Amino acid sequence: MSVTAQSVWNNCLEFIKDNIQPQAYKTWFEPIKAVKLTDNSLSIQVPSKFFYEWLEEHYVKILKVALTKELGETAKLVYIIKMENTYGNKQPFTERIPSSNRSAVKAQDVDIPLNNKNPELRNPFIIPGIRNVKIESQLNPNYSFENFLEGDSNRLARSAGLAVASKPGGTSFNPLLIFGGVGLGKTHLAHAIGVDIKDKYPEKTVLYISAEKFTQQYIDSVKKNNRNDFIHFYQIIDILIIDDVQFLSGKTGTQDVFFHIFNHLHQNGKQVILTSDKAPVDMQDIEQRLLSRFKWGLSAELQSPDFETRVSILKNKLYRDGVEMPEDIIEYVAKNIKSNIRELEGAIISLIAQSSFNKKEITIDLAKQVVEKFVKNTKREVSIDYIQKVVSDYFQMDIDTLQSKTRKRHIVQARQLAMFFAKKLTKASLASIGSQIGKRDHATVLHACKTVDNLSTTDKQFRKYVEDLSKKLSV
Repeated sequence: MSVTAQSVWNNCLEFIKDNIQPQAYKTWFEPIKAVKLTDNSLSIQVPSKFFYEWLEEHYVKILKVALTKELGETAKLVYIIKMENTYGNKQPFTERIPSSNRSAVKAQDVDIPLNNKNPELRNPFIIPGIRNVKIESQLNPNYSFENFLEGDSNRLARSAGLAVASKPGGTSFNPLLIFGGVGLGKTHLAHAIGVDIKDKYPEKTVLYISAEKFTQQYIDSVKKNNRNDFIHFYQIIDILIIDDVQFLSGKTGTQDVFFHIFNHLHQNGKQVILTSDKAPVDMQDIEQRLLSRFKWGLSAELQSPDFETRVSILKNKLYRDGVEMPEDIIEYVAKNIKSNIRELEGAIISLIAQSSFNKKEITIDLAKQVVEKFVKNTKREVSIDYIQKVVSDYFQMDIDTLQSKTRKRHIVQARQLAMFFAKKLTKASLASIGSQIGKRDHATVLHACKTVDNLSTTDKQFRKYVEDLSKKLSV
């Protein structure tokens, strides 16, 4: 039987597989392809320069032992780097690692480490002493499912998060997109999923990153001419969590690179988790091919918590902080701060601080002072229910009439104005607005907003409606 590059490499892999961790083998050796065997020199193709440098830094000894067993003491190993075409206007090509003068081809002998004793690892999260494919998750362990309390406003998203954490990449919730307004717990839930996965599957590589930081890393990789290393780094992640994905709006280059990373992860059964302040249908300046992929899995909305959930959140917060507070004061704070969880917890912290610093007992009067100041100093988001009430009162009709299916012109205009202000003044998705204002779909809301914009510029009376309602709804 003739000796081929593939047969030599297969024997090397058998030896390597028995001597390293399964996850390390899967990440760093399965993607390698044997290319050719010339005399005692084996050429292997690796996905990127980052990949090559990592092998030289971490696995050169085991490669040397494996290859020497097959080809003898004079064995040599040549790396061929697969270069991805960055701009898509040429066929992909391959090239060998260049020497320091960037012209000659160099065969890398396994006996000799790189000339540079400390090769720079093209890793956006460079950590001194990094070993054994150890990539820090960037997760906050304080964000867990235990302190993410369930309520009607978050039940779907929380349940989907638990399902993903139990079987990452193995559910239909891939990607899982969690969306909702400011301070409703998107980041908390994303971290909680990651923390739970790390606990259940310690061998998996989990990474949390904001879309803003991801974009900056991409820009840096382009400047340093190592875009392919950047892509490969993200392609080896098992669970990728990207926060505030709407930040990619308008950033064509970053969207393009994320599209390729997303496809690779999804096709290889890796889990992608995204958060956004809006639903995919409401995202502006995001490429359609990317939006279509966001919709492949599940989009779960986090809404403002109801009164019972707000009370539970406050009690949980006080319990964790070891603070006792009378029930009526907790209920007072929960009743008066409705917009989001961040404000709710901020108010209770302020109340505890006021009591502690001024040596005052926590009373309803003190709670009223704190809540009043807190609400006054915070730009509050009005609710869709409140908008409907104000619009209905202005046009002297009840809310049922506003939400009805009648096509009478003055009622249709009132309904369109309610939708317009709901989109303008809340963080709710178009689908959520339509659902709450007469069970309409997102397309109806979009049409209503365009109609209001058009009539405001062409109809003097209608423009007055908009101005009057703007004053009444100003927050």
